[in-house]
Amino acid sequence: MNTPQSIAFIGLGVMGGPMTGHLARAGHTVTAFNRSPERAAKWREAFAEEGLDVTFASTPADAARGADTVFICVGNDDDLTGVTLSEHGVLTTMRKGSLLVDHTTVSADMARRLAGEAETRGIAAVDAPVSGGEAGAVSGQLAVMCGGDNAAVERARPIMECYSKSIVHVGPSGAGQTAKMANQMCIAGILGGLSEAVRLAEAAGLDLGKTYEAISGGAAQSWQMDNRWTTMTAGEFDFGFAIDWMRKDLGYALDEAKRLGLSAPVTALVDQFYADVQASGGGRRDTSALITRLAQKPLDQG
Repeated sequence: MNTPQSIAFIGLGVMGGPMTGHLARAGHTVTAFNRSPERAAKWREAFAEEGLDVTFASTPADAARGADTVFICVGNDDDLTGVTLSEHGVLTTMRKGSLLVDHTTVSADMARRLAGEAETRGIAAVDAPVSGGEAGAVSGQLAVMCGGDNAAVERARPIMECYSKSIVHVGPSGAGQTAKMANQMCIAGILGGLSEAVRLAEAAGLDLGKTYEAISGGAAQSWQMDNRWTTMTAGEFDFGFAIDWMRKDLGYALDEAKRLGLSAPVTALVDQFYADVQASGGGRRDTSALITRLAQKPLDQG
């Protein structure tokens, strides 16, 4: 096992909570902070039941004080700003020579800004958004896309390995976030096609299990098909990565594409389809709920 470190973890959501548990199981000394006291209490109880020694702090700054490495996994640019650059943010107490690893999916501009602010304080920074969802976080099988200085990424790598199956250094600060945007664009496009394929099979009266068996063994196979075909056909969506978060991520992707002078018509179209599902009250459902926007029968059959 790698040398145990003093670690702070900020943000105990569906991703950050399990990741914090993996760090504690690996033998690191962990101090956690979550903005919602209710969620903090939930994880405090869960860690205690498992016998994990995780300390809880009252502010991000308190959690980060004296830490070798600070990990963050919150919601968006504003949330990240609040837990890092505010009066009680982690950068106010992190010591010179320590390491900041941000697992939040944010804009590339935010990642570069945070890296710059950290550098002025002698702190190394890595933007390291993840893919794999809650299931990946729980099982320790996340894919991590890293941006930052090579030395900083290599410092973070052995610690992140306790909850990751893949860690790739993509490029300089912000590159990890841009790679995550590409990841989300791919997922959105796949789910758009998958939703229409399921509805086609249903309308034609095909055996949906046999249809999956037939097409998943060929070029159409994907993680989304393997993990969502059955639940989509059953109309089950109360799990997984929420549409609200996907729309946030696609917004970053569309903004970055515009900044680079690129057109992203498929992403923009699927984003609007997700907006329709949001408007009907489905924002907290899994991204595969995109299929609910499509009628189950041909229009001429009512």
